[in-house]
Amino acid sequence: MAWPPTLTALKGDLGIDEADTRDDARLTSMLDAAVVFVQRVHAGGFDFAGDLGSTLPEPDADLVTGTLRLAGRWHTRRRSPDGLVAMAELGAARVPSFDPDIERLLRIGRYRSPVIA
Repeated sequence: MAWPPTLTALKGDLGIDEADTRDDARLTSMLDAAVVFVQRVHAGGFDFAGDLGSTLPEPDADLVTGTLRLAGRWHTRRRSPDGLVAMAELGAARVPSFDPDIERLLRIGRYRSPVIA
């Protein structure tokens, strides 16, 4: 999969029609932030620049998918800054601040490899 993920890929992952441009600026902002976050967390572990002479592996499908899901999660969480979402007759529900599936895809949090300093 190509790095960095594109806005089209994010919209596809979120189920948003490509012709719908209402949230493009916000989605692009979230995607850019997610890409920078992943590159910072995995600096030195992947060839994010696509250098031909690099011995580092290219970002794999898990990393690309995790980045898309992280951007989508941040886009959705903007509607619940207090961590709660109202669901009409069902009341309010708490929105957790992390997603174990995204952490697993991105190899962060408790899914990060041990580091010896």
